[in-house]
Amino acid sequence: MLPPMSPVRKKPEAPAVDRGCGLDRYHAKRDFAKTCEPAGTGEVPAAGAGPGRAYVIQKHRAGHLHYDLRLESGGVLTSWAVPKGPSLDPADRRLAVEVEDHPLDYAGFEGSIPEGEYGAGRVIVWDRGTFRPQGEASFEAMLENGSVKIVIAGEKLAGGFALVRTRFAGKKNNWLLIKEKDAHARPGSAVTDESPRSVLSGRDVDDPELG
Repeated sequence: MLPPMSPVRKKPEAPAVDRGCGLDRYHAKRDFAKTCEPAGTGEVPAAGAGPGRAYVIQKHRAGHLHYDLRLESGGVLTSWAVPKGPSLDPADRRLAVEVEDHPLDYAGFEGSIPEGEYGAGRVIVWDRGTFRPQGEASFEAMLENGSVKIVIAGEKLAGGFALVRTRFAGKKNNWLLIKEKDAHARPGSAVTDESPRSVLSGRDVDDPELG
């Protein structure tokens, strides 16, 4: 199990990234006449469907390489940018910066975002599957409280994970992503190095075939 942590405020003064505004911020950042990213149909691609809510991690080489964690909530994908990527080692506490919500069909997006567009660079689906909240509280209530516990059923990640809001650098959108100590934990492992390629296409972000 996870070690005890200092509790954060159960009712933050304001949502970290205007949560609840749907896809307004996502659309405002993008010109869909130029980018091949989905504008949002409200549907999860069939290949990613299954029991539970949609979960995906996309590997994104933009200005710097990072990983985008996305979890289905309220008809969108609540999203975090994880600079060092996820870990299966419970000793690792990975910074996860909450960003704008993404449409559900973004869960199947791979390709190259053109120069001059927000997030310009290459994207692959590094992992995907489903997740469910742990405990009696709803996922949405845990998000508001800044302390989330979920169980992931992905192709690369599995088992319990925690997302905990932190006041690091005084920013409300900073969280920590932590693997729970369970049968799926792998102390000392580096899953992003061991398994770098897409679960959809087998490509990596630097492969020329990605576009």
